[in-house]
Amino acid sequence: MAGKEKPGIIDCDVHPIPKSLDQIRQYMPKFWRDRFRGGGRGLFYGNPSHGMRLDSNPPDGGPAGSDPQFVRKQLIEEYNMKHAILIPRENSCQFPDLDYGNAIASAYNEWIADTWIGPDNPDGVFKSSIVINHSDPIASAKEIDRWAGHKHIVQVTTDSGARFLMGHRNFHPIFEACCRHNLPLAIHPGLDGIGINILPSPGNPSHYIEWHTCMSLSFMAHLVSLLTEGTFERYPDLRIVLVEGSSTWIVPLMWRLDMEYKALRHEIPWVKKRPSEYLRDHVRITSQPLERPDSDEDMMHMLRMMDAEHILMFSSDYPHWDFDSPKLAFPRLPEKLYNRIFFENAQEFYGLA
Repeated sequence: MAGKEKPGIIDCDVHPIPKSLDQIRQYMPKFWRDRFRGGGRGLFYGNPSHGMRLDSNPPDGGPAGSDPQFVRKQLIEEYNMKHAILIPRENSCQFPDLDYGNAIASAYNEWIADTWIGPDNPDGVFKSSIVINHSDPIASAKEIDRWAGHKHIVQVTTDSGARFLMGHRNFHPIFEACCRHNLPLAIHPGLDGIGINILPSPGNPSHYIEWHTCMSLSFMAHLVSLLTEGTFERYPDLRIVLVEGSSTWIVPLMWRLDMEYKALRHEIPWVKKRPSEYLRDHVRITSQPLERPDSDEDMMHMLRMMDAEHILMFSSDYPHWDFDSPKLAFPRLPEKLYNRIFFENAQEFYGLA
């Protein structure tokens, strides 16, 4: 695109982080406030080096991703971004006490509304997500109803860690609320095998590198569940975003599922067409962490096979350690494909101006 100014990027995965837990506690009833110690991700696996970009801590102190103005400078202005879609990591879906999980999710939504998408966001650069405790679908639907309609809310988000696969009827109240308010549901890695949730593998990995490499397993299982349970036939307006679970696995997975469907579609008569044919209308997948083969030519072939022109949306995962720079993550792309991935797909899917 030499000689032309590229359109503003839409980053579909940016993580706001509280300066301290007191920012969250102030939105909790006293009973829960005294109990809250950060939600407790309880991860078996911590990054052996560091979990954040080393340059992402604000100059005046505080954790990475905790200062909206510094995020504007380091991310929005640096990369000419039109919007950053915020995905808070509140870790509310792991607790047997569902009321406690609901209180955490509700407090995070209040904090985001006041701190990131309130009066200090007059240009609407920051868009955000309603966090829900999907372990309590009825309460989740009420939380969606409470926040839907906010001018800077563009989706609902929840963790991949769960007790049921996402196509299960347990989640129907959440799907109904998303459709009622025309909001996509974003699924983000987190809490797999933690607390009340199931780990999507035969056992626990020994090392962080194993765990991080295999994050995609739960996304594969959830997507196959959504497709084979007939979710998009039951809810034709439902839209799903798969965030931070990598992306190129979708090619062989859909090849296999379409092949299985040819022989086994009598088992799932509610699925009216090949599973892969639902993707363009209902599913988007974000780019980070982007697998890069040694050959850029191979990467371009993979983008074509996965229909990246229509289903892939750029994400950086700021401020995490494996941040994908918009300038470095992809090989050189044709102008049309660049615009689709970095701007147009998200603009259309989220209805952004």
